[in-house]
Amino acid sequence: MTEQTIPEPVAAFIEAVNRHDEPAFLDAFTEGGAVDDWGRVFTGRDQIKAWSDNEFIGANGTLTVEEVRTENGTITVVGDWRSTHANGRSKFDFDVEGDKITRMTIREG
Repeated sequence: MTEQTIPEPVAAFIEAVNRHDEPAFLDAFTEGGAVDDWGRVFTGRDQIKAWSDNEFIGANGTLTVEEVRTENGTITVVGDWRSTHANGRSKFDFDVEGDKITRMTIREG
């Protein structure tokens, strides 16, 4: 199903990323949250921060959302990613628990 609005907590997460708000970005994840960046997995706040310092928030990344859909509890956002590290259309799958993200998986859009 394609949606017009981005469900929470993903909407707040994307806003935090686009304003380069590292504390809000990190706080969006559960304590054991993980990022799977094209098969490289970073688990927990320290690993996610170290990854983000080079490739996400620290790379001045911004995401322009083009598509949003929810299926089987996973929120998928497809958009144009721009940063000093990498650029291009990417797909972000978010698994959430309550108001936190348990896993963000990034892959080809």
